Amino acid sequence: MTIWMPMLDPAMPRYRALADAIRLDIASGRLPAGTRLPPQRRLADALGVTVGTITRGYAEAERRGLVTSRVGSGTYINGLVSAQRVSAEGFGHVFRVGAACGEPPDAGVSWEASLESIDLTMSLPPPHPARQQGMADALVAISQSPAALQHCVDYQNEFGRDNQRQLLANWMGELGVPVVAEELMLTQGGQNGITLALSALMAPGEALVAGALTYPGLISASAERGLKLLRIPLDEEGMDIEALARLCRQQVPRMVYVMAEQNNPGGAQLSHARREALVALARQYDFWILEDGVQYLPPEECGMQLYQLAPERTLYLFSTSKLLAGGLRLGVLRAPVALLPRLGATLRSHSWMVAPLLVETVCTWLTSGNAAPLIAWQMEEVRARQRLAHSVLNEWSLAARPSSFDLWLELPEGQRSQAMVESLAIRGIHVTSAEPFCVGNEPPPQALRLCLSAAASRETLTHALEIVRELLLAPPALRCTTL
Repeated sequence: MTIWMPMLDPAMPRYRALADAIRLDIASGRLPAGTRLPPQRRLADALGVTVGTITRGYAEAERRGLVTSRVGSGTYINGLVSAQRVSAEGFGHVFRVGAACGEPPDAGVSWEASLESIDLTMSLPPPHPARQQGMADALVAISQSPAALQHCVDYQNEFGRDNQRQLLANWMGELGVPVVAEELMLTQGGQNGITLALSALMAPGEALVAGALTYPGLISASAERGLKLLRIPLDEEGMDIEALARLCRQQVPRMVYVMAEQNNPGGAQLSHARREALVALARQYDFWILEDGVQYLPPEECGMQLYQLAPERTLYLFSTSKLLAGGLRLGVLRAPVALLPRLGATLRSHSWMVAPLLVETVCTWLTSGNAAPLIAWQMEEVRARQRLAHSVLNEWSLAARPSSFDLWLELPEGQRSQAMVESLAIRGIHVTSAEPFCVGNEPPPQALRLCLSAAASRETLTHALEIVRELLLAPPALRCTTL
């Protein structure tokens, strides 16, 4: 059989020129889908280059989604790629998922996905054109309202306008998070709410308690403020409150941070008995509870919020970022009324106020009536993605709430999470190991967090999950972890 001989552009690094040559020959029809590329050593000899150059070129082509590598078999032109989708003028990095699969897009939406890589590292709302449209409609409405424009250009106080806080309180109540407008202040997202709470209520060196695996933003915020971050074990019922009680007898923390509805990353939900026990400890030892509700779940999947059990010592974090759009950094911090002046002074020292245009955009979006259908669609979409993931990976230990963005995958004995992260990255799938979530110096569990919601579509997610499954089944010796 005649070996495929690419023409390499001398002006480019040879490995990139090889990837480009693959693209061009796909576009010309010279390399149809399913074609097996020459073995790396044979092509290296034919071109007069090193085997490493061919390896890097094939890896670059795989990163772009042009080829797929099969362990022990070789490198093949991706079955989803055709000459019609790859033009000779330049590789079209996006394609219609429905068209690629021979099926119509989900729910009549023209979904697009990157062939280069699939990033499942961030808890993002699932993509939908209604997010961009909702933003556009809100901005148009503001531009046509002299009163709204005036509000956007004026300075405002650190808590936001009363009518806006009331609107947000009403909306949160509809979502199953009952709050009183007078207890709310606006923040620049959930992370800003964490920063404000730590800055206003804690001094350097004081003890902050969190689960053994927790939100990385809390870890970085506590380190920046010189706090002593202490870990409490987690199990299937969430934070171990008996372990917290033992800690309190030795060293009383100033604050306990908890994600009661779903721990990030493990997904455990704090049982009602433990919620009551946590509240009792907070009252006994006089510490604050910082309850993070940014990772929203519908009411039927939630227990009673801690701020309802102990309103006098609980601060509650909420955000629009997981519901409307990640770029809308508008959060809500619920706190005891007596605490608001201190929190307000902290916000003023950091940024004076939340940008009025941001608040006006969110409130206009909410009053348009377009937010509720989007959120309802989102809840169903993430449930469908969870079902999909459990069907593909049902042979392994999985943890997640039904409407969670994320999936926690415990690796089989003998498999290392960092090696899996690296192997998946080579295949264009990006996931997160347990290390960024670890509090303290204990060895991290061998597990991965997969953000199912971040994929552009269910088809894209299926492709990613099948690669995860393939690597989980492959003997460790056959997994490629370096280029």
